[in-house]
Amino acid sequence: MLRVLIVDDERLARQALRRLLAEHPEVEIVGEAESVADALQAIEQTEPQLVFLDIELGSGDGFDLLAALERSPMIVFVTAFAEYAVEAFAVNAVDYLLKPVEPERLAEAVARAARESAAAEAPSEAVAKGVIALKTPKRTVLARPAEIVALRADGDFTHVFVADQPTLMMWRTLMHFEGVLPAPPFLRLGRSLIVNRDRLRHVETPSRETARIMLEGMDEPLTLGRAAAARLRKALGAE
Repeated sequence: MLRVLIVDDERLARQALRRLLAEHPEVEIVGEAESVADALQAIEQTEPQLVFLDIELGSGDGFDLLAALERSPMIVFVTAFAEYAVEAFAVNAVDYLLKPVEPERLAEAVARAARESAAAEAPSEAVAKGVIALKTPKRTVLARPAEIVALRADGDFTHVFVADQPTLMMWRTLMHFEGVLPAPPFLRLGRSLIVNRDRLRHVETPSRETARIMLEGMDEPLTLGRAAAARLRKALGAE
């Protein structure tokens, strides 16, 4: 059962979407909201898995809502404007529906969200099978944990460095990956960095305040601050 929240500043639009979703027994509508503030409160109270989100919300927009969330549920944008599609998929939206919503397109969005929810509920099982799906708006990379070199936070996004591949930028927090990746060998060295200890090849300490590390599979070294360098030394000394 998918727990769903509807966010739209037009009452008739919320009612229309509610009627369409009533045809999907796998969906439970847990609430509605008409503004960014209302939606933030509703998400905290109802903990939906999926939000059907209008983009223009009177005093704010759907992107303001996403920026205010520390961890976002899955998002399906529902809007009358096609020009936001690129920006929507840049934040890893599940789907992008144009009003008036067609039942067939809604069914596709619900099915896609259900598949993503099922995959997210068993991250440890995915790791146990030896593969993690790293999804971006443009492509999906299937990688073994051992192929992941490092992960670096960038606001609401995470740069994922996979050995000998272009860097992936994903709309996921480091906390998400910390719950998926095995530790050891993955070490969280601070608020913004996780590294794969098994790929550590060289450590330089140009000063007491910093360190540089070379990791197999990355061309450039990573620079660590004093606290991160101390955590790394402690982890290596514990072996």
